[in-house]
Amino acid sequence: MGFDIDFISADLFFKFLLKGLIFSVELTFIATVGGVVVGTVLALMRLSGLRWLELPATAYVNGMRSVPLVMVILWFYLLIPFIIGQPIGAEISAVMTFIAFEAAYFSEIMRAGIQSIPRGQVMAGQAVGFSYAQNMQYIVLPQAFRNMLPVLLTQTIILFQDTSLVYAIGAYDLLKGFVTAGRIYGRPEEAYLLAAVVYFIICYALSSWVRRLQAKVAIVR
Repeated sequence: MGFDIDFISADLFFKFLLKGLIFSVELTFIATVGGVVVGTVLALMRLSGLRWLELPATAYVNGMRSVPLVMVILWFYLLIPFIIGQPIGAEISAVMTFIAFEAAYFSEIMRAGIQSIPRGQVMAGQAVGFSYAQNMQYIVLPQAFRNMLPVLLTQTIILFQDTSLVYAIGAYDLLKGFVTAGRIYGRPEEAYLLAAVVYFIICYALSSWVRRLQAKVAIVR
């Protein structure tokens, strides 16, 4: 048959790719927000100095980071319906998986960001009567988020790349759209190649933007 990309058209995008792209972007956004929130809580637990908070948070982070993401995806997809007694769907399972998994990585980023704040600033907050929670809310976390923003965004780009793994449980993401189109048009090889090119363009463009942002943050510092 030979290599042929004549099937590429606006019809291909709107019929097959748009739905998958929307889900991939939504999954990336929800998992990033949820992962940062849960990850920040885990980071605070690890830095609390209380062993009953530190130990479970450390075990969770190290455990999640030691397991391949595709295995976690399959665990959530297969085990949660078994535990609760009813199916939850591939999309909901994917969201839960990515929040739980990415929280471990965002936790390490936030922990590094919190530890990058000079101890003197925390002591100054204590001197004016700030509690631990107020110190974190008004002094530490705002600076930690700013300092670690490029790293957080880089992890988000990696997260977007990882969303292609939900294809393993049948969720309709961007990769699934390409595969479906390739099967219908009889061009599976071209569809996979096109998917790789699209993922590369998106991620390269986002990475370039993050590098420029990182330079601006460095200047502000």
